[in-house]
Order: sequence, then structure tokens, then C-alpha cells
Amino acid sequence: MNIPESFKEQMNLLFGEEECGAFVESLDSVAPTSIRTNPFKPFGCEYDGERVPWCHSGQYLSERPSFTLDPLFHSGSYYVQEASSMFLNHILHKFVDRPSAVLDLCAAPGGKSTLALSALPEGSVLVANEIVRQRSQILAENLIKWGVPNAIVTNNCAGDFRRLGQVFDVVICDAPCSGEGMFRKDANAVSEWSPQNVEMCQQRQREIIADIWPCLKPGGLLVYSTCTYNLKENEENVLWTTEQFDAEVLDCEVLEEWGITGNMLGDAAFAAYHFFPHKTKGEGFFACVMRKTADDIEDACSRASRDKKKMKDMRKEPPFPKDVKSWLENPQQFVFVTSEVGYNAFPYIHANLLHSALSSLKVVHFGVQLATFKGKAVVPSHVLAMSVCLNKKSFPMAEVDEATALSYLRTESVVLPSDTPLGYVILTYKGMPLGFVKNVGNRANNLYPSEWRIRMSVR
Repeated sequence: MNIPESFKEQMNLLFGEEECGAFVESLDSVAPTSIRTNPFKPFGCEYDGERVPWCHSGQYLSERPSFTLDPLFHSGSYYVQEASSMFLNHILHKFVDRPSAVLDLCAAPGGKSTLALSALPEGSVLVANEIVRQRSQILAENLIKWGVPNAIVTNNCAGDFRRLGQVFDVVICDAPCSGEGMFRKDANAVSEWSPQNVEMCQQRQREIIADIWPCLKPGGLLVYSTCTYNLKENEENVLWTTEQFDAEVLDCEVLEEWGITGNMLGDAAFAAYHFFPHKTKGEGFFACVMRKTADDIEDACSRASRDKKKMKDMRKEPPFPKDVKSWLENPQQFVFVTSEVGYNAFPYIHANLLHSALSSLKVVHFGVQLATFKGKAVVPSHVLAMSVCLNKKSFPMAEVDEATALSYLRTESVVLPSDTPLGYVILTYKGMPLGFVKNVGNRANNLYPSEWRIRMSVR
């Protein structure tokens, strides 16, 4: 690996010459492969390996299989995520013990969002945001596969969220950074690195924090993280945040055997967490948790009045077909929304936040899309097939083998047994739904989203 000399000098100042040698040597080692299983789809994943110590649902694999050719991966049974970034699981379990409104600000491709949806207390809601339009589509795809309804995907910059006011109990900010922690996985991260880029990233990160801080409720948490090593983008930004916004840094209490390194800014005593590849089994990562202490509480009466109006507006939605509602388990727990493209459902207890998002932000996806419109026809949505809220009595299901499952995921035609009912059928692989086909007798029309189709054909 052709590591820039200026980067080596930076790390030599951080570690000292002897430890810096061990660190640089670790960058030439093979990065570990790790996955995190989906607790809402608990019977799909068959991989078994050493557990990630700070995340009970994470595990290391002895080798990297071809995930693209595993139908269970496409069913949302697990997510391929770097182990160090799973530390968010430890943070959320430590500090979030009640239903919360959470914003994952820089969320694509969706690793921390799917983790948050798994780790947060029941009754929570997540807004997963990505500023780059194309990446926001990938984010939506991964959250749809995860299958839970309490998520909204948006495509906005940080400052746009000020329109919502102080609505979030937690903001997860995995800030865009210089990417030093990706050196052994991404050659472009090495070639694009420079001291000037580090300075530029530091300033951009501070702008993002300043933009999103007003959206935290008093007492709310900012989980700040990067996948980089240097102090400028990490400890120095935390120190800046505490000085600018009177933030309180919280201690997560980690075990010594995890190999996590603490605050490396010698003259500032606050809790911070570094993951270095020569000490921990994972990639480069930094995290810190800060609490908003200011008491700028929004007037409760005005907020209650506004929320009441939003609920009234939600009830003005056009009539919603009862048979479509019945496609969900426990439909009484949802508010139903009709749009130009189809029918959606969203947890009723978070209807206010949904209304605010739809009226103030660019919403890419929310809740469960039950059906889309194709001319005058109502077609069950692929999102419904992926949802853990699907009423499995609504549609017949057909179990398929691996070869048929992969043909389906390539959007090829599939042949079903002759006794398969006509009409819309959900294909399953090892019990996990993959999506809809329309069985017309002599063939089954493949309804898998064409933009999601896999192109790999051999192992």
C-alpha cells in the first residue's frame, strides 16, 4: 500500500515511532468480514462465527462469501457491516432506554440505520437521511429489505431539518470525513487523502454539527462518528462542539479486552473511542456521545396545538381500501396515506413526525408501501413483501430452491408448481419472503424491482 508520507508523519506524532510501525503494518493485513443479523427476521441467516463483542447481533466470518449470490442477503435476513461501526449498538443500549425519535443524518448505505432500527426501544421512529440523491435510493432499498415500518428516508442537507424544530431525541452523525479508516479496503481513499482534505473535512463537519444542533431536544444526544484517525476531525471537533454549544460529553464505559483506545487529545479530558486496526478487530472508526444541556424548550402549548392540527390534517386523507389495509397485521396501529403512486401505511403514533417530514423535506420512502398504481390496477408492492408487518394470510406463498431464487433476483422468468394458485404470489427461500410474482398459469410474471436485480451469474 502506497501510504502518503505526510499521513505516516501524522500517525507517528499520534502513536510514537514504535507503535506507528505496528499500525502501518496492520494496514497491509486483510480486513475482517462481519455481518449483523436482523432480529425481526430471525430464522433466515445461517452464517455462524465469532461474535462482535460490542454488538450481540454482529459476528465475524472466517472468510468472505459471495453475498450477492445468497438469497437470504436480499431478503434482509442480515446486513454486511464493518464491525467497528457496530459500536453504535453499545451506545444506543447504554443511553436510549425509552421510545425515541432518532435522525441518522448521513445514513447511506444504511448500516447504522438498520442497526438503530434493531437496537432502539419499541415505539421509536427513525429518519434516515442522505444528501446525495442516488445514495438515498440505496439507503431506501436497504431499509426496505430490513422490513420494519417505523422509518422515513429523506434526501436533504442538514440545514433543512431546522424546519422541523426540536424534534429529535438522538441525532446520529456519521460525518463525511477524510476516510483514513478505509485505507486497507479502498485504494481511492489512499489516493484522495491529503492534509488539505483533512482541514476541509473538519470545517465541513463543524458546519453539519452547527446546522443540526437546533434539531435536538434539550437533553438530546448527538452521536458523532467518523471513519478516520486524525485528531482534527475527531477530538478537536468534539472540543469545538462542547465550547460552541455547551455540550456535555458522556462516558460509554467499554471493556478493556475490546481493545478500544480512548481520547488522544492530551490536554482535554473527555470520553472518546478510537478503533485502530492494530488493536481492534475492525476498521478505523471514532465515536463520541454528547448531550444537549441548553434549556431552550419550545413552548409546550404551541407544540401541542400544532401537533393536533397535523393529526387533523392526516385524517383528511382520501378513503383507503379496506382490502388493502387487511394486507397488514394489526392495521389499526397505522395511519394510511394515498399518494399519486400508491398506498402507504405508517405507525400511527408517529403520524405527526411523518406529516412534518412530508410537508418540509424531500421524502424518498416511508413506512410500508402496500400497493402501487398501474393504470387502474392496484398492484401489491415489493415493499409489502419485505415487511415484517405483512399479513401472511393475504397472499399465497411458494417456497423455491436456490437456483429459482437467484433466477427471480435476476428478474428472469420462473416456473412454479402446477398447483400454485393464480394471481399474486410471494416467493420464499428458506421461509424468507423474496418478493411477488403474478402467476398466470403457464408462467409467473416476475415483479422483482428491476433496479435491484443482481447481475452476477456464477459463484
